[in-house]
Amino acid sequence: MSDRHTQNPLISLILPVHNEVLSLPAFFAAIDQKLAGLKLELLFIDDGSSDETVSYLRQAAQQDDRIRVIKFSRNFGKEAGLTAGLDHCRGDVAIPVDVDLQDPIEVIHDFIAKWREGYDIVHGVRTDRSDDSPFKRISATRYYWLFNAVSDLKMVPHSGDFRLLDRKAIEALKRLPERVRFMKGLFTWVGFRAAEVHYRRAKRTSGISKFNTTKLLRFGLDGLISFSSLPIRIWSVIGMMIAIPALTFMIYIIFKTLILGVDVPGYASLVTITLFLGGIQLITLGIIGEYVGRIFTEVKARPVYIIEEQIEHLDDAKN
Repeated sequence: MSDRHTQNPLISLILPVHNEVLSLPAFFAAIDQKLAGLKLELLFIDDGSSDETVSYLRQAAQQDDRIRVIKFSRNFGKEAGLTAGLDHCRGDVAIPVDVDLQDPIEVIHDFIAKWREGYDIVHGVRTDRSDDSPFKRISATRYYWLFNAVSDLKMVPHSGDFRLLDRKAIEALKRLPERVRFMKGLFTWVGFRAAEVHYRRAKRTSGISKFNTTKLLRFGLDGLISFSSLPIRIWSVIGMMIAIPALTFMIYIIFKTLILGVDVPGYASLVTITLFLGGIQLITLGIIGEYVGRIFTEVKARPVYIIEEQIEHLDDAKN
C-alpha cells in the first residue's frame, strides 16, 4: 500500500507511444523542467512503431535509469498499451500521459496534492477543448451524455486517460480480465475515493493524432456496449411498440372483413410495412451481433497484448 505521508513517492508515468519519435525530445525537456524533484518511473509502451521511436528510447534508457520500455510485437491499440503499463509499473501511483504534451504535465503536481489529501483516483478534466475540431468537441459532449444516460456507471464528462491512480486502484484494474477494454470506463468502474483536477488542453507540439473518425466511433461503441445492455434491451420495448399497433390493426381488419367483406389490399401500405419491419429486424440483428462478437472475443481468451522486448537501464536489468 502507498504511504501518502512519504515525502517523495515513486510516480510511474505510463506512456503509450506509436510513431512518436518527433515528440520525444520536447517531452523529455518538459519532464526535466516541470517535474524536477519528483521520483519518476518513465514506462514507455511502444505500440508497434514503424519509425525510430524504439531506437530513440533504447538510447535514452541507457543514459537515464528512470526509463523503461516495453515493446509490443505489433500494434495492439492504446487500450492495450495502458493495460500493459498498469501491469508492469512499479510506482506508488501511476499516471497515464501522452507524450504530445496536450495534457500539461505540470498538472501532475496538482494530482499528487489531491492524492496526499486521501484520494485514490484523481481525474484530469478538460475545461477548454477549443483546439479540438468542432465535430470532436460536439461528439465528445454528446457521447459523455449518452454514456451516462444508458449506463449505470457515471463517467466524469471530459475526463481522458490523463489521471492519477493509487496503487490499490492499479491492483484492482489488474484483476479485470476482459479483452475488449474501454479504459475510461474501467478507471471509473473500480470505484475508490475520487477527485477532479481541471485543466486546459494544449495543442500538439508535434506529430498527428492516431485516432481518426472511424477509430473514434468504434472506440465509443466499445464503451457503450461494454458498460450497458440497454442497446439490446431497448429493442424489446420497440418490438412491443410495434406489436401492439399491429395487433390492433389485425383485429380491425378481421372485423372489417367479416362485416364489409374483402376489399383490395393496398400495395403501397404493404410494401411500406414490410420494408419498415425488415429494417427493424436488421438493426436488431446488428446490435445483437455486436454483443455476440464481443462474447466471441472474450471466450477465445487471447492475451490483450504480446511483449516482444523489454528495455531498461543496464544496472536495473542486472538487478
